Amino acid sequence: MIRAELDGDELIARRRLPAAPERVWAAFTTAMSIAAFWGGSHATVAPESVTVDLRPGGEFTLETRASNGATRRLRFVYVSLTAPTELVFDEPVTGLRTTVTLQPAAEGTDLTVHQRRLPRELQTAQAADGLASILDALAAHLQQ
Repeated sequence: MIRAELDGDELIARRRLPAAPERVWAAFTTAMSIAAFWGGSHATVAPESVTVDLRPGGEFTLETRASNGATRRLRFVYVSLTAPTELVFDEPVTGLRTTVTLQPAAEGTDLTVHQRRLPRELQTAQAADGLASILDALAAHLQQ
C-alpha cells in the first residue's frame, strides 16, 4: 500500500477510514480530536494547546511535543469549509495549502489529504512518512 505519495512540491495521502464522513469531519475540526491524532507517531499534542475557530479566515493552532521534548507551535488558517466533504487550510508562514476531502465509502469514508506548495524542507520521504503516521493515528482514534 502506498502510504503517501510525494511529487515535487505536492504530497498526497489516501486512507479508507472506519467512520462516516461526519465523524471524520468532526475529528478534523474539534480540539480534542485534533489533539488525539495530529502528532502521529512522532509527537504528542496537549488538548489545551489546540484552538479552533471554524470559519473561513478563522484558524486552528496547536503545539506538538517531540519525544526529545522539543515543542513546535503550528498555526493554520481556514480557506474554505464544506461540511462534511472538504476542508482547505493554509500554513501562513510557508504558504503550504492542505485540502482534506472526505467521500462516503462502504463501511466508512475515503479520505484524501493533498498538500500543495510544500516548502523544500518538507519535500522528503520523512515528511511523507509523517503525514502517513498522522493518518494512521486518525484511523486508530476513529476506532475508539
